[in-house]
Amino acid sequence: MARVLIADDDSAQRRIMASILHGEGHEVLESSSAEEALKRLQQIPCEVVLTDMRMPGQGGLHLLESALRFVPAPEVVVVTAFGSVDTAVKAMRLGAYDYLNKPLDKDVLVLLVQRAAEKYALKRDSQRWQQAARAGIRQGLVAESKAMKAILETIGLVSPTDSTVLIQGESGTGKERVAKLLHAGSKRGVKPMMSINCSAFPETLLESELYGHEKGAFTGASVRKIGLLESAEGSTLFLDEVGDMPLSLQAKLLRAIQEREIRRVGGVTSIPVDIRILAATHRNLQEAVRQGSFREDLFYRLNVIPITIPPLRDRKEDIRPLVSQFLLHPSRHKTITPEAVEALLGYDWPGNVRELEAVLERVCVLTRGGEIQLDDLPPELRHPGLRKNSALDGASFEIPPEGVVFEDVERDLMTQALTRSQGIMADAAKLLGMTYRTFQYRAMKFGLKGQ
Repeated sequence: MARVLIADDDSAQRRIMASILHGEGHEVLESSSAEEALKRLQQIPCEVVLTDMRMPGQGGLHLLESALRFVPAPEVVVVTAFGSVDTAVKAMRLGAYDYLNKPLDKDVLVLLVQRAAEKYALKRDSQRWQQAARAGIRQGLVAESKAMKAILETIGLVSPTDSTVLIQGESGTGKERVAKLLHAGSKRGVKPMMSINCSAFPETLLESELYGHEKGAFTGASVRKIGLLESAEGSTLFLDEVGDMPLSLQAKLLRAIQEREIRRVGGVTSIPVDIRILAATHRNLQEAVRQGSFREDLFYRLNVIPITIPPLRDRKEDIRPLVSQFLLHPSRHKTITPEAVEALLGYDWPGNVRELEAVLERVCVLTRGGEIQLDDLPPELRHPGLRKNSALDGASFEIPPEGVVFEDVERDLMTQALTRSQGIMADAAKLLGMTYRTFQYRAMKFGLKGQ
C-alpha cells in the first residue's frame, strides 16, 4: 500500500478522505495548507499527494509545482469544485496525475489513488533499473586515462539529451558499450535500445530491417513487417558500423533523421517516429566523405556530438584496472603475477579491449591454479619477437632461443584474426592470407568458432 499526503484546509473533508484511504490499507498524512504539506514531504517522502486547489496562503497549484521538483516526485491528484474544468486542465498541464471533482465519489477516489501509486512504483522501479543498468555498463568503461575520463564526462553531459551521437573508434574499443551507457542515462532508458549492425546485411535486407515492409512489397513479403526505426518508438536506435551503409540507403536515413518520419518498403503512408539515433563506426567518415563513399550531409547530421574512443595501445594506463575488473568476476576469480601484467602492458592489443577480454577468459579457463603466471599467457604476449608482422614492417617472425610450439602460434594468430574480424571467418582468412576453406578447416581443428 502507498503513503498518501492529503492537503486540504477543510478538516471534515480531510478526515473523510483519510478514513476511506485508511480503510484501503494506505498510510495517510494530513496537512491543512500547501506550506505545511511541503514541509511534511521534505521530512517523509510520499507516493501520492491529494491536494485541494483552494487553500489559504499558497494554493494547490503551488504545491503541485513544488512537489514535482522532488526526486523521486510523488504523483499529484488535485481536488476541484464541480465545474472548475479550467483549473483542472491547468493542473494537468503542469504535471498532475489526474483530478477529482467535489463532491467526492468513494470508488473513484480509491481507484485513482491506487493507479497513481502504481504509476509511482513503476517510475521508481524504472529509475532503479536505469541506475543499475548504468552501473553494470559502466563497469566495462574503465577510466584511468585522461582520454577515457573525458569520454565519461561527455557521456554524463550528453545522456539526458536527445542529441544524435557519432561514436568512432577501432573494432573492440567499446563503442556499443558507450551507446548503451548513453541510452541508459536518458529518459528513453526505461525502454530497451534497438540495435543493428549495418555491415551484417545486404542492401535490400538492411532496408527492410530498418524501415519494415508492407505485405506484397516484394517476393516473399507475405506479411507486414515493422522495422527497427518504427519499433524504437520512444527509445533509441543504435546504428553500428554506419559507415558501411550503402549510399542509396544513406539518403533515406538522412530523410528519416531530418523529418522524423519513415515509410515502409512498398508503403505509401509516412509514419512519424520519435527516436534518438546513436551511430558508431570504425571507419574515418571524413575520409569516406572525401572519397565519395559516405554522404557529407548525413555525416553532419550524425556528427552532432562526436565521441572518439582511443585504441587500447594509446591508453595503457587502463589495462591494469581492466584486468583487475575482469578477474574479480566470481566465475574467473584469479590473481595475476606482476610479470604477467608487464607482458600485458607490453602488447599493442590490435583487437583492443575485446581482445584483452578474450585472452583473459582463455587464460582463466586453461589455467589450473588460482594465479595467472607469465607462462600461462599466449606466445605472442610472452615473446616480443612474435609480435612483429611482416605484412606491416617487412620483418620476419623472430623465433626465441627456447623455441615455440607452432600449433600454439597458429591457433593464437587465428584467434586474433577472428577477434579483429568480429567472428567473420571470411574476413579473418583474408587477414592471414588464407583461403576461406583452409581457415575453416583449421578453425574446426582447433575448436575455434566463427560465422
